Formats: sequence, C-alpha cells, structure tokens
Amino acid sequence: MKRLVTAIFLLAAAPAVAQDADIQSVIEGQMRAFQAEDSAAAFEFASPMIKGMFGSPRTFGMMVRRGYPMVWNNAETRFLQLREIDGEFWQKIRIRDEAGGLHLMDYRMVETQNGWQIDGVVELPAPDVGV
Repeated sequence: MKRLVTAIFLLAAAPAVAQDADIQSVIEGQMRAFQAEDSAAAFEFASPMIKGMFGSPRTFGMMVRRGYPMVWNNAETRFLQLREIDGEFWQKIRIRDEAGGLHLMDYRMVETQNGWQIDGVVELPAPDVGV
C-alpha cells in the first residue's frame, strides 16, 4: 500500500516538476537574450499581451533597459517559489545585479499555444533584514 501511495504521489508531482522546469527555461532564455542585448530574441518569450503593449522588440528592449536594468544586465539569477495565485502562475526569482545588489522579482506566466510565456514582471519589496 505504501508503494502505491508513493507511486501516485510521484505521478501527480511529475507534471508540476515539468511545469517548473518549463517556466524556468523560458525565464532563463529571456535572461540570456537580454545579456546578449538581443531584444528580438527576448521579445519572443513575451506573451501576446506584452507584445501588443510594446509593439516591437526595440520598444520592449528600451523599456527593460530603463525600467528593469537588473534584469537587462544581471550577474546571477536564483529561482525561488512557483506559486499559483487566483489561477495565475507566478515565479519568484532573486536577481543579483552587476553591482552586487539583490532584487526580488515576480514573473507572471501564461500558458499559450506556443508554451509558457512571460506576461509581466513585478519588482517585489526587499525583505527586512535584521541584525
């Protein structure tokens, strides 16, 4: 019986693990494109809503460079929790910028006919650090 319960748990967890890996792969791909200063490649990871808002890879790239410099040119990315909130998937990540500063970001992800895509990014307030 214990093996049956374990097998059922593993089968149920498999899609979630694959989903995590797929979502992380999309974000990593966009980060690599930004580091290569390839706005067109980065734009391909954006959802139709984001593409509609910005209209072109050039405009999108300028927005990211100005509004999210830590994303455009980061030194390190660490994936934290993937959460489902009100039916939306949010991937929290920690980014270390080139100067060593830490930033928490939340990526809203949507599943489209082309797979997972980025539907928005929010910078989260830094957690309080006690001494």
